[in-house]
Amino acid sequence: MAKVVVYVLLTVAFIFLILFAPRKQNQTESIEGLISSRIGRRLELPVFDPLVTRIERLSHEKEAGTNTVEAAKEDKDDTFAEYFVQERRLNTTMRIKFLFPLLDASPRDGFVSLKELQTWMMQQTEDNMGYRTANELELQDKDKDGVITFEEYLPQFSKQDIERNEKGHGEAGWWMEKFKNSDFDHNGSLDIEEFNNFLHPEDSRNGDIQRWVLKERMTGMDTNGDGKLEYKEFVENAYKMYKEFAKFEKEEDESVPTPQLLFAELDRDKDRFLVADELRPILHYLQPGEMSYAKYYSTFLCHEADEDKDGKLSLEEMLHHELDDEDYFDHDEL
Repeated sequence: MAKVVVYVLLTVAFIFLILFAPRKQNQTESIEGLISSRIGRRLELPVFDPLVTRIERLSHEKEAGTNTVEAAKEDKDDTFAEYFVQERRLNTTMRIKFLFPLLDASPRDGFVSLKELQTWMMQQTEDNMGYRTANELELQDKDKDGVITFEEYLPQFSKQDIERNEKGHGEAGWWMEKFKNSDFDHNGSLDIEEFNNFLHPEDSRNGDIQRWVLKERMTGMDTNGDGKLEYKEFVENAYKMYKEFAKFEKEEDESVPTPQLLFAELDRDKDRFLVADELRPILHYLQPGEMSYAKYYSTFLCHEADEDKDGKLSLEEMLHHELDDEDYFDHDEL
């Protein structure tokens, strides 16, 4: 079953990669590589198609040994079965035609704009992050009260470890600081939203966890250890990171702001230093997470498929970039 699930999920997850980016795979890898290096782990591939979510969740819910593709076909609550054709291959053309009007949402003008593509992909990404968080909460919530305590999630730390409060990366004090910053209501436990911030701090909207993320990021940039960035430190570290990602958002005729201009804009109190809170506007450049990856990746994909360079995608452009799904299946395994 595991190999079947892998083949199906990879195929559906890569629909848009197949559609939009057959020629510049190295650039998509550079986006993922840049972000993975920033957060110290590999990212989940942005998922565009709800079919991926449905199949993935069925794979967790069905009994071991169940063929997941057959489970999708037999499920009475969805309409996905029609998208699987002979030899259990995915009919990608039909999927594209099905998804196109869902992406073309605001306005419904017969085209998919960059904003519409970004919105769609980020919604799918946020939904999948929430699903993984819910699964992890259910797994770690030992007393089944719907919230996670520090002891439940990190039982390896003793009371003495916590009392020592050592703040080195991965130490009990480091984890506790992250936990407390995620605990928005300060009641000593994390509900599902708070736990989601704990697991995905790079994508959190919580100001406390954002400041914690930036303080962690500043550790490697603050060369003199004074807790803030002077202009030279900013240029040599933070600005370099910012520039790497900003270029993915800019049109070809747009330029990235100069370091002088960006520093001045961020330095709200005009003391010629930047503290963690002042860096929050560029957090997603300095420490991008899955939502940022989804945004940057959709920008790249849109630019690749936009043949007439009008800033939007037609159904014909999307279909034109489709490859035969046969190359991505192992029929013997399916």
